[in-house]
Amino acid sequence: MSVEVLDGATIVSFVEDDEAFHVSICDRFAHLDTDHDGLLSYAEMLEELKSLRVFETHFGIDEKPDPDELASVYNSLFVQFDHDSNGTVDLEEFKAETKQMMLAMANGLGFLPVQMLLEEDSILKKAVEKESTANVVA
Repeated sequence: MSVEVLDGATIVSFVEDDEAFHVSICDRFAHLDTDHDGLLSYAEMLEELKSLRVFETHFGIDEKPDPDELASVYNSLFVQFDHDSNGTVDLEEFKAETKQMMLAMANGLGFLPVQMLLEEDSILKKAVEKESTANVVA
């Protein structure tokens, strides 16, 4: 993990770079697809859903949610990705929903820079790295 500075423009620029975004999505999808069938089951996506940390509310300290509430939230998130309601998430569904989530995050951040703790293999970390590389080249 590392602390990075980013803003909404960092995320939008990354999502709009079709090649960089597609490569990152394919890498993440392949990492999650542990049985290599080209589809993500609920079980395969559960760790990714947990990494969204939807219950982290007090400066990095997790709340102790009700297990039934937690299961309901994760199921609802999975349904958001499963556009055709077939019980699995394919690459295109994963890409489309991730794009929507990232653009919503960018909108929420706006254009004021914030510091965030990012996992090394996260898509947000790749967005920051892409921006850093572009600034070095420019």
